[in-house]
Parts: sequence; structure tokens; C-alpha cells
Amino acid sequence: MIKILKWLSVVASTGMIFILIGGALVTKTESGAGCGASWPLCNGEFIPKDITPELIIELSHRLVSGSVGFIVLLLSFLSWKHIGYIREVKFLSFLSLFFLVLQGLIGAAAVIWGQSDFVLAAHFGISLISFAAVFLLMLLIFEIDQKFDANSLHIKKRHRMEIYALTIYTLLVVYTGALVRHTNANLVCGDWPFCTNYTPFAFSDYSLEQWIQMGHRLAAGILFIWTVLLFIRMVKQYRHSRVMLWGWTTVLILISLQVFFGAMIIFTLLNLGIALLHALVISCYFAMLSYFILLSSRSAAMEKRNENTNHSNGFTKIK
Repeated sequence: MIKILKWLSVVASTGMIFILIGGALVTKTESGAGCGASWPLCNGEFIPKDITPELIIELSHRLVSGSVGFIVLLLSFLSWKHIGYIREVKFLSFLSLFFLVLQGLIGAAAVIWGQSDFVLAAHFGISLISFAAVFLLMLLIFEIDQKFDANSLHIKKRHRMEIYALTIYTLLVVYTGALVRHTNANLVCGDWPFCTNYTPFAFSDYSLEQWIQMGHRLAAGILFIWTVLLFIRMVKQYRHSRVMLWGWTTVLILISLQVFFGAMIIFTLLNLGIALLHALVISCYFAMLSYFILLSSRSAAMEKRNENTNHSNGFTKIK
């Protein structure tokens, strides 16, 4: 059964990446209406007759999402049943399925009734949470913790709090990035890092789309600086831990690539391949942060057990 779970988790994680990239592709190619206002059918037909590039992109995304949904459902059920004794498995099984269904419902609602750009921007973030949950399930199934000896790792409370805060803030940055896409604000600023480099502080001249674009750049810049500073602290504090050293090095590389691809979107005038890489890298970055949340929660649980043990021992001595 463990072998089956391993294969399922790999397929599900890979499939979730395709869902994320597919959703970004639908948005960037403006293919959301490729199947008209019908769902789950395409233009009200099981096999559509009038084939367009937008229809192919939208329909492919729906088919991939539906297929991966069944795989995630099976993975969640079997994980719950066979390795549910592992502390995080039941929660992650529920989380991965719940947010996958939620993002599907939001996508369906957008097709049938339409949604504002501000609502649609949450779609990618919801998919990201589902992907992270599936990714963590895969790591647990492959027992990556034992491989990296993460059970002996203790993350201090102040560092745990910062990891939680950074992860939440990342979701905010992801939302602003999705808002840029949904409001067609990708190229409203022709320069980088400022909207117009020769008049960088001409804020009074900004349109709404330019405010959205520059708001995302500011949020992303803060995320980059925060990640670099946290990387330095983590490496200094946990330099003897391989999982922290290599894990945070990976996080630093990913956020650097994210900034690079973000700039290249402007320089290449929204090259589709660059834009999709931009979405892929932030997905991997968020998945890594999610893994450190998992390790942080284990450290918190270990602290609590030790406190309870010390309290019990102290009470026994008093008696």
C-alpha cells in the first residue's frame, strides 16, 4: 500500500502543478470564456464543434483539474485510512481536497455567473494551498523527515512565528500578483523597478492599474528582503541542520528567481513562457515555506510535550 501511496502522491503533486500552470495559462491567454458560459460542458456540448485555441486551453484545464481531483480524492482517502496515525496526515488530506474543490467551485461560478477581478484573484492562492497540502502529504509518505533527520530539529518559537507570518504574507503577495493578471495590469508600467524610471515618484499620475502593478512590486520587494534576512538568521542559528541549511538555501534561490522572472515579464513584454515560470517558481517557494510550517508545528508540539513532562515530574517530586 505504501508503494501505491507513493505513486499516487507523485502523480497528484505533479498534477497540481499542471493545474496551477494551467490556471495561469487560462488567465494570461484570456481563455476563461473559451467554453462560453456553460460548465462543466463546453458551449453546452459534451464534444464541442467549433474549436478555437481559447476553447482548447480552457477545456484542457478543466479536464486536467477534474482528473487530478479524482486522484487527490483517492490519495486523501487512502492516506487517511492507512497512515492516518501520522500526526499531520488527516489534516493535510482534508485540506488538499477541500481547497481543490473550493477552487473548482470558484472557477465554475466565474464561468456561469461571472466574478469581479478581486474575487477571481483569490483563485490562484486557493489552488496554491491545495498544492502545498498535497506536496506535504507526498513528503510524509516518502518519509523525507527521516531522510533529513528533521525529527531532531527544534525551531525556536520566535523563528516559528516569523515563518508563519512570512507564509501568510506570501499569500497576500500572490493575491496582488493574481490581481495584476486579472485587471490586465501586467504592462501598464513600461519600466522596472519603478513604473517610470525617469519620474519614479510621480504617484499622482498613476491609474488604478498602475497602482495595482506597483503595489504588487512593492509587496514582492518586501517579500524578497524579508526572505533574505530570514535566510541569514536561519543559517546562523541552524547551520548544523542539513534540512534548514539546504531548505532555506532553496527558498532563497526560489525567491531570487521569482524577482528575476517578474522583471523579465516587463522586459520581454509579457512573454508567455516567462510568465508561466513566474507562476511555477512562486508555487515551489510557497511549498517550501509550507514544509517549514510542518517542521515548526512539530517543534511546537515537542515543546508542549516537554513542558507537560517537566510539570508532571515536578508535581511528582513535590508529592
